[in-house]
Amino acid sequence: MDVMFERVAGLDIGKKSVTVCVRTPGAGRRRRQETRTFRTMTRSLEVMRDWLIAEDVTLAAMESTSTYWKPVFYALEDHMDCWLLNAAHMKAVPGRKTDVKDAEWIAQLTEHGLVRPSFVPAPPIRRLRLLTRYRAALTGDRTRDVGRLEQMLEDASIKISSVASSVSTKSARAMLAALIAGEADPQVLADLAKGKMRAKIPDLVEALTGHFDADHAHLSAAMLGRLDRVEAALATLDAVIDNACRPWAHQIELLQTIPGVGLVTAQVIIAETGGDMSQFPTAEHLSAWAGVAPSMHESAGYRKPSGTRHGNKWLTSMLVEAAGSAGRSKGTYLAAQQSRIAARRGAKRAQVAAAHSILVSAYYMLKRDQPYQDLGPDWLRQRHDQAHTRRLIAQLERLGHTVVIDPVA
Repeated sequence: MDVMFERVAGLDIGKKSVTVCVRTPGAGRRRRQETRTFRTMTRSLEVMRDWLIAEDVTLAAMESTSTYWKPVFYALEDHMDCWLLNAAHMKAVPGRKTDVKDAEWIAQLTEHGLVRPSFVPAPPIRRLRLLTRYRAALTGDRTRDVGRLEQMLEDASIKISSVASSVSTKSARAMLAALIAGEADPQVLADLAKGKMRAKIPDLVEALTGHFDADHAHLSAAMLGRLDRVEAALATLDAVIDNACRPWAHQIELLQTIPGVGLVTAQVIIAETGGDMSQFPTAEHLSAWAGVAPSMHESAGYRKPSGTRHGNKWLTSMLVEAAGSAGRSKGTYLAAQQSRIAARRGAKRAQVAAAHSILVSAYYMLKRDQPYQDLGPDWLRQRHDQAHTRRLIAQLERLGHTVVIDPVA
């Protein structure tokens, strides 16, 4: 097998140590191999870097192990080409699993060009990713805290969430504050409703009739305090992210022209893809990398779909959320697309299909620097009618007829 890269290093990375196998040209046509193990502390990584430079290594390949690859990758990226490899592409021979064998296997696969590198964005995008992913984690914490509060209120037979959209609305928070303060009259509590909630005061009186005691008050105060801290952290983080996204303000503005895509979703698309579509040869490559493209299993000449691919979970979740918003829009292509697919395949598959359409649109918009152009709700129907017409014409022509189309005005 031909050697495509003369001087390579394969790195097997753990939390505390990294095993490095260097393969370089040896005597005759043989390959020289040397393996060393280093700690993952910064100074040890600098020693490892100096050794690889001394060996004239031009390509270092490593497995994407949790987040442990990051310090090693960052220590080497300015001095040689670094490849981050998918662990699923490098299964070693069973029964021979050691760190040294893994490093040797990675080096051998790399020197023969049998693996492909994963996408690792530039440092500014990596820093933006840290912020947006932490915001997603905080948003999840807020959702879980609201769920815990609702479950606790159910124990006290307080059914605010059955009337209000959430226990975190202003009206619900005012009622909960009064409950914690000791107010027990349902009518007084219901009168704290604001805005449109005042039309639901009779239902609120029933929902606020329960057995809310001191223990419930203590737990509610603790949960609301935690919820307040999370919301304050989210507000601060939003401001930091807005400032960090200034270099991509134009791209974010373009992305928000897509139905269902708001500021947060646009920021996540930029943070996860880098905003530079030249990294992806086609929109299909981007969709497969993100995990919103259908996978395919082929064996013995038979092909069958096998769900969606594993991909970037942070981007996929935001795209699916944006697709849900687009599905509720009026007179748009994305809403019509979901309606048609949901009737045959179900709402969840329809939402993933719309997420795929959103990402494909984002690819071409960022590549061509153009705003979104909606095809309209009738585009799918018109395309179906045209295809049906072509099929009927082909059937008639096979029967020996000449067909002349005269559309009705």
